[in-house]
Amino acid sequence: MVSEVLNTNELHKIDPVFGQLSFDNHEQIVFCNDKDSGLKAIIGIHNTVLGPALGGTRMWQYNNEWEALNDVLRLSRGMSFKAAITGLNLGGGKAVIIGDAKTQKTPELMRRFGEFVHSLSGKYITAEDVGMETSDMDLVREVTPYVTGISESKGGAGNPSPITAYGVFMGMKAAAKYKFGTDVLEDRSVIVQGIGHVGETLVEHLTNEGAKVIITDINEERLNEVSSKYGAQIYRGNDIYSEDVDIYAPCALGATINDQTVNKIRAKIIAGAANNQLENENIHGKILQGNGIVYAPDFLINAGGIINVYAELENYGKTEIMRKTENIYNTTLEILNNADLNNLTTHQAALNIAQGRIDARKKENSSN
Repeated sequence: MVSEVLNTNELHKIDPVFGQLSFDNHEQIVFCNDKDSGLKAIIGIHNTVLGPALGGTRMWQYNNEWEALNDVLRLSRGMSFKAAITGLNLGGGKAVIIGDAKTQKTPELMRRFGEFVHSLSGKYITAEDVGMETSDMDLVREVTPYVTGISESKGGAGNPSPITAYGVFMGMKAAAKYKFGTDVLEDRSVIVQGIGHVGETLVEHLTNEGAKVIITDINEERLNEVSSKYGAQIYRGNDIYSEDVDIYAPCALGATINDQTVNKIRAKIIAGAANNQLENENIHGKILQGNGIVYAPDFLINAGGIINVYAELENYGKTEIMRKTENIYNTTLEILNNADLNNLTTHQAALNIAQGRIDARKKENSSN
């Protein structure tokens, strides 16, 4: 029994899962711990109405376990809507491993994580995300079949990052068509924030189209490498959100559009690969709408990766992967127009379509 009054920010210590603002009726949260390998992980399964929960594993040095839990809840929820709006028969799940991927990731840790995934008997299927490589998924595959994104040499679809980047590029072009009347990005200024696997490939697409690309990242070595390779300009300012550019492409971690940044943004379009770009979907989505900024919903335009790994489950090839990914252009344009017609934020318009598909399947399942 609590005998003293607690501040609001302390309440999560009493009710750490169900009391989370990020908790959205998740079906299952699994905490994984293994002393021998040093594994500390959380698997979040948000919804399995449409099919097994599929989503990547992220390894990150979180400041605390509360931060890791919040991240896995937000990410797994986003995966449900990503699969639904893309028309895939998958649910939403995600996993986070707490630790430094550069110094603490070992084959033993990955195999032990795979054993935890296997214990869920296919309810959750993992893949790669931040801090993970295709080779890591190959290790997980040694102990469980419930993993995608394994090497092509082992029968998988390989690294999903290039397909993710292509989907973001398609969504960005659709947003440009809606905002500017043309989807040609030549001479358009684009800030790409975060140049990992996905960000770099997006830079390549933009450069090939003749866009003016500006890049920023916490890794100075990567900045110099990508700048040299594609001729991109390195951002040396202090506040990228206040830069007067055509497009802002967040491709690192989420929640970069928040109370501190949202009213600074001068870009006409936001279209990037990061998950959960809006720290508060309702508040920040409405502010962007009011400021006349076109926001291409992240869980829609970054769905190329899940399309790519879904191919391993459904056994379709590269041609179908590219067709489904290119269709992100049409869906994005449809949602932007729908949001305008119904005076909704673009995020809400996309969410309505995704939730509608989940609800329809749930009703169908209950009547059978």
